[in-house]
Amino acid sequence: MREWLDFISEPVITALDAIALLVIVVGTTEVSVNVVRAAIKPLGYQEARKVWLRYARWLVAALTFQLAADIIETSVSTSWQTIGRLGAIAVIRTFLNYFLERGVEQEQRDGGTPVAADKPPVAQLHEHGDG
Repeated sequence: MREWLDFISEPVITALDAIALLVIVVGTTEVSVNVVRAAIKPLGYQEARKVWLRYARWLVAALTFQLAADIIETSVSTSWQTIGRLGAIAVIRTFLNYFLERGVEQEQRDGGTPVAADKPPVAQLHEHGDG
């Protein structure tokens, strides 16, 4: 039974890590393009804030995939190093989520445009319980 779990979990962990990497690359590319645009034509405060909040959402989505991979890895390998890494990622993700949501709420209170429509697809899935 243990060999079967190891056999199945390795490709799943690799796939989840690859998805996390892809999400980070897409989010970083998007924010890089926006930074270059801002260098040409400066963004207003609200627009700049939306760019960074959207980037934070991409990073939270990537951390969610990494957390899923680490949970699976922890279930098949119970070393303290693995458990420590899972705990560190969970703490980072929790803090990012907290500050991200606080930023979104602040923007909505300040009368900024709701950022919900600007979320990356992965974040939208996560919010609706589909991912």
